[in-house]
Amino acid sequence: MSTEVYRDAWGIPHLRASDTRELAFAQGRVTAHDRAWQLEVERRRAQGTTAAFLGAEAVAWDRFARRSGLDDTARRCFEALDPETAAWVRAYVDGVNAGMPQGAARDPRFAETGLRTEPWEPWVPLGIWLSTHILFAGFPTKLWRERVARALGPEATTLFATDGPGTSGSNGWLVPGDRTTTGAAIIAGDPHRFIEDPGVYQQIRLSCPEYDVLGLAVPGVPGLAHFGHTGTAAWAITNAMADYQDLYRERLRRTGTLVEALGPDGRWESVQHHTETIEVAGADPVTVEVLETPRGPVVIGADEPVEGVTESGVMESGLAEPGTEGIEGTEEAVALRYPPRVRNDLGFAALPALLRARTVADIDRAFDGWAEPVNVVHAADTEGGLLHRVAGAVPLRPRANSLRLVPAWEPEHAWQGWAETPSEPVQGFAVMANARGIASPLGVEFAPPHRANRIRDLLTGSADWSGRDMASIHTDTHLASAAPLLALAKELAYLSPEAEALRDRLLTWNQHMAADSSEAALFSALRTLVIRRIAADPSLAALSALPTGPEVFHPWLYLVPRVGYALEGILATDLLPDLDRPAHVRAALEELAATPLPDTTWGDVHVLTPWQALPDPEATWPGLAGDHDCVLATSSVPGVTDRTARGPAARYVWDLARREDSLWAVPLGADGVPAGPHHRDQLPLWAQGELVPVVTDWTRLTKESE
Repeated sequence: MSTEVYRDAWGIPHLRASDTRELAFAQGRVTAHDRAWQLEVERRRAQGTTAAFLGAEAVAWDRFARRSGLDDTARRCFEALDPETAAWVRAYVDGVNAGMPQGAARDPRFAETGLRTEPWEPWVPLGIWLSTHILFAGFPTKLWRERVARALGPEATTLFATDGPGTSGSNGWLVPGDRTTTGAAIIAGDPHRFIEDPGVYQQIRLSCPEYDVLGLAVPGVPGLAHFGHTGTAAWAITNAMADYQDLYRERLRRTGTLVEALGPDGRWESVQHHTETIEVAGADPVTVEVLETPRGPVVIGADEPVEGVTESGVMESGLAEPGTEGIEGTEEAVALRYPPRVRNDLGFAALPALLRARTVADIDRAFDGWAEPVNVVHAADTEGGLLHRVAGAVPLRPRANSLRLVPAWEPEHAWQGWAETPSEPVQGFAVMANARGIASPLGVEFAPPHRANRIRDLLTGSADWSGRDMASIHTDTHLASAAPLLALAKELAYLSPEAEALRDRLLTWNQHMAADSSEAALFSALRTLVIRRIAADPSLAALSALPTGPEVFHPWLYLVPRVGYALEGILATDLLPDLDRPAHVRAALEELAATPLPDTTWGDVHVLTPWQALPDPEATWPGLAGDHDCVLATSSVPGVTDRTARGPAARYVWDLARREDSLWAVPLGADGVPAGPHHRDQLPLWAQGELVPVVTDWTRLTKESE
């Protein structure tokens, strides 16, 4: 097998091979060499076996992974692939298996934990993709809406819509050639995800006689699914914020070893069930029951109900929902229905098609086969072609399915085919930032419009953009969502002199969350106090209970973060008539003014805190500019902490005039091994918003091996 590995000054791998399968093998092998620990963690996350080396804290995820059938769904999707795509994925897996021994030997975390690598099955890349995105669409939000509707009434179901943040988001913009210095289009942006160590995106170049593509790969997955530049065409995506996963309330009954669910035709249907054992480092094994109704896997069982959402335990005769009256021993559970499980398709056939793309039309056709997750796509080519569309699988069903849990026994909640994915022509600039727009018909809650509006405003300020100019947009820190809180503060009268001075200081602030801004830190402190006071208000007391049920869903079920993310809307809504907003803002101002204020800047408290499977207590991380609703979306949890664990997981600028003028950066570096020279060498640049030049000239690269 003839392959060559080159690296640039940042350790970014550039791979050459004699054909596509050899190249897939090389991508798998070099990824295993660079990121063996990360790959093994992700494989085990997909299979629900992380507690075996991470301990009891990982049991919650492992239980969810088993219950939701991640590994089994990945296997089914792999078996349904066309032979050519399946062989391509298998070649990548063969490369991973070839590279893992050397990669594991490089990383001391294997010895520290006693973790041993195991050969990958051919469907592991699909499992990694699925485990990465199963919570991407935020279906647990429906659990929260159910609690809100039961506590405050159905009219309040979307009270906490931010149009709001979930677990993911991104910025992206497309500048047509008539507005650039070169006359060719530029695509730029940054995917917002949890910042992890090692990083969730891998800079890489893949070259063979059939294509030569560079972009950002997901470690453990072949190709370049989200962001790529083929030389004549380029593409990028953001989360469309579509709703495509449903939660069904199930009524189960047991007779001996038989488990049945009440179906939509009034008949009891067979439920697949078995038990699995989760091994736990330092603790006893945990047994989990895995159930699947005709709707989908049961993700909340009768043994761990969610407060205000599901009933607990076995229901008594006469207390069950309509259709189960008089049936003793009925349990309530919640099943998840999600497209990959229904269709046996993750859209992986699109991945090799994207690598072969030469034009926007090629990219468009490739994304016709996309499935999971649902994305907004930008693309451009050197012939002037432009693309702005949605790609992915969204079921057709009643709107009630999108809002809350729905009864499995009512036939009107069944899926009825698949929605058409919208597209629209590019007129002026095309912007995607998770806000309402092209994907509106497919979703319920979207991001606030602030990031999208700010990007458009900044782009409108010039008709002569270059690739290097894009950094000024990536790093913009204006916080438009601060305005409603400041407007309320402005109207307050009879403040103490100290509170009035504090208020006036904030009113003269430029509303930029700059790292060196003490006013930005003060605003966040005020926001925190307001959020906590509102969350403690009697009008929201029915939502104040701590989350119950599966721990993996808890982040969606805490009241304080929900108030924090939806603060703008709560400050204006008429759905809470007893909420005295001015009183809470006044009290927060007085409390803050009475507190000795250290000379603290936003960067002092807004410190990066990346996720690490094996935390390093001695690691130091930089303070960052930005905030959730800034274009520089470094997200904290408002009302809980100013530290940030989510933000730009990569930045990219694809130049269609000259690919070698493209730019990119990741939060840490190309190497996943802590002691490696390229593990965190991009971190200082990333923290300042700087970008690394893309290198395309092979003579400027260092050849590593045959």
